[in-house]
Amino acid sequence: MPTLILVRHGRSTANTAGVLAGRAPGVALDERGAAQSAALPARLAQVPLTAVVSSPLQRCRETVAPLLDARPWLTLHVEDRISECDYGAWSGRKLAELSDEPLMEVVQHHPSAAAFPGGESMRAMQARAVDAVRDWNARIEQAHGPEATYAMCSHGDIIKSLVADALGMHLDLFQRISVEPCSVTVIRYTRLRPYVVRLGDTGDFGSLAPREDGGAVVERDAAVGGGAGAA
Repeated sequence: MPTLILVRHGRSTANTAGVLAGRAPGVALDERGAAQSAALPARLAQVPLTAVVSSPLQRCRETVAPLLDARPWLTLHVEDRISECDYGAWSGRKLAELSDEPLMEVVQHHPSAAAFPGGESMRAMQARAVDAVRDWNARIEQAHGPEATYAMCSHGDIIKSLVADALGMHLDLFQRISVEPCSVTVIRYTRLRPYVVRLGDTGDFGSLAPREDGGAVVERDAAVGGGAGAA
């Protein structure tokens, strides 16, 4: 079965503003995110990709644009099932405000029970993303063989939920996983089990240095999904 390269979109204007973007239109990469995406082709230069799949949201499509420019023979496939979680009424709100919502505690500690008002549940989010990957694995294998590798650009909570599935972890444990903006996570699928061979690899360990304000070493871009986040 194929090897999947999961790329989280680069840092966005919503990350910078501390806003839960969700599926709101017009959320683009910020200056840093654009630089991250520009560096992506070099980071993946030695990987023979057979396809690029992306969430339909602007920040993901902007992230893979330099990669597609560097490999013009590749076609971009847009996959709705790996779009951001539908946060419903929470979309567009400041994360500082949401931190006081009782539901946020559920999201952080018991996400399998969390459903966003006017949106979807986190269980439904994971199910659709896993189904999408399984379908794309079959499609890529049929077209390019079992040793093929393809890239998929999505969002923090989507990628974390896919990693949890690959590791056989309950969704309630997925907040322990961290994927920073424009990080690369690699899952190699086989007939019997998947193998997580890279997790949240940015190629830069600067984020591990202690912050001057004494905060945690994990980069905390705005997010519902805890830690590196999903916005």
